[in-house]
Amino acid sequence: MTNIITPPHKRVAVMDLGTNTFHLLIAEGGQASYKSLVHQHIGVKLGEGGINKGLIQPDAYKRGMDTMHDFHRQIVAQDVTAVRAIATSAMRNAGNGKDFIRDVEQSTGIKIEVINGDSEAEFIYKGIKAAGCLTLSNSLILDIGGGSVEFIVGNIDSIFYKHSFEIGAARLMDKFHQTDPIPADAVNELNKHLETHLTELFNSISDLRIEQLIGSSGTFETLAEVIELDKGHPFDIEKTQKYNFNYDDLVAVTDRLVNSTHAQRAGHEGIIPIRVDMIVVASLITRFVMDKLGIKNVVMSTSSLKEGVLADMLNQR
Repeated sequence: MTNIITPPHKRVAVMDLGTNTFHLLIAEGGQASYKSLVHQHIGVKLGEGGINKGLIQPDAYKRGMDTMHDFHRQIVAQDVTAVRAIATSAMRNAGNGKDFIRDVEQSTGIKIEVINGDSEAEFIYKGIKAAGCLTLSNSLILDIGGGSVEFIVGNIDSIFYKHSFEIGAARLMDKFHQTDPIPADAVNELNKHLETHLTELFNSISDLRIEQLIGSSGTFETLAEVIELDKGHPFDIEKTQKYNFNYDDLVAVTDRLVNSTHAQRAGHEGIIPIRVDMIVVASLITRFVMDKLGIKNVVMSTSSLKEGVLADMLNQR
């Protein structure tokens, strides 16, 4: 008789397949306390050259497939017992997104779930909540992706508002950031674009008192790292779960990034290659929301969608 050995802990893999970055998180344990075994992010740039045309371009398609094959090898090597691969804006809207999903399943066996904007926002909320960033007061969670931006208003008990807007950094860069540094008239046009597309947001939350803005991973990790490194402080994002911004520091760094050249950003050790260009429009989105709502208390959380999916998986016994 063959002995069946049950792993001492549930071991799961979560893939967050975003417009800019594909993330792989392999962890084991329980929802309240888990151990991260693999935490990887690859700058796939799935939306490059086609984000506003509704197609994944051939080079981006190949980068995506190569990354999924690599993720599959790691999942097999780690003896994972459950897998979820979540796709968001780029694959939702790409005419050949279904082809990509089919090719991944045929070559790796991984079934990609394409979720809608509401589900995306729900998972982001769960990730932020699991990280312990929410209180009894209302927070506005802001998650800036390449294809979409999620806005969630809630506290530790409830969500009061959630919506996904197709105004992600890759889309805005394609429309407005063609010259570097970004010209003042392009900044004005981008702000007008945000004003038009976020009217529903501001109308819906006008009666809610919001105490803080929680920036979910990505952009906000970069902003925190640039601020700390410029002060001469060591900063390890892998060991940082939460960061409280000083308002003046945040205003200064976003101003500087918006007025910087590509070479200046690329030469900063705190800005990873995938964010060198998109950090400009992401900074503009952040400042627009802060100024519009008069928010000065801003927090960064390294947790986001994948941690929300992970919390669900580890909680399923």
